[in-house]
Amino acid sequence: MSVIAIITARGGSKRIPRKNIKNFCGEPIIAYSIRAALESGIFDHVMVSTDDEEIAEISRKYGAEVPFMRSAETANDFATTRDVLEEVVRKYDEMGENIEYFCCIYPCAPFVTAKKLRDCFDYLREKEAHSVWTVVKCSPPPQRCFELVDGMIQYKYPEYNNMRSQDLEPLYHDCGQLYFYNKKDFEKGDKHVFKKIFPMYIPETEVQDIDNDTDWAIAEIKYKLMIEK
Repeated sequence: MSVIAIITARGGSKRIPRKNIKNFCGEPIIAYSIRAALESGIFDHVMVSTDDEEIAEISRKYGAEVPFMRSAETANDFATTRDVLEEVVRKYDEMGENIEYFCCIYPCAPFVTAKKLRDCFDYLREKEAHSVWTVVKCSPPPQRCFELVDGMIQYKYPEYNNMRSQDLEPLYHDCGQLYFYNKKDFEKGDKHVFKKIFPMYIPETEVQDIDNDTDWAIAEIKYKLMIEK
């Protein structure tokens, strides 16, 4: 039985050109995901799914495998992460690799560490979970959000208007970093919907969407703070 890390890194990026191999604190950003997976010691294979030869070359340089290139069908703007994962799992099946667990790691996730990967994997098996996702607490609470009505703002959920923030139910959102799966349950699932998804909580200081240059600069600051701890 194999455990595989799948780093999804297509070549196209509209908002930040060449995002997956852009320099982040001195190295291509994909290098951080590759290094964390290799250092975790839990994977039989650390592979990169890409349609881009330069990304493939850099990935191999940092120790990842690129056993095949991504198909045109899973490299377009409309392909989902699940489409990519299904393709990779199918290819490994065809190669005779008996996968038991796999982890999807995004290439622009420098906050992923070897320890987080090991913790998620241990949690997956301990809970006999279908999947484990990294999540972060929503801040500020979504219950206190506004909506626009005739150009003016009003509470979307007025029933929470007079409640203190600390009394509101904590809500969480996906970190966009990693997802650990039991393969047999993944194959039964539908578009990332499972009955037993367990959370691995990540502090807000170690989470950052990276969609533009400002996000990138903030992520570098947060990353430096994380490694200084």
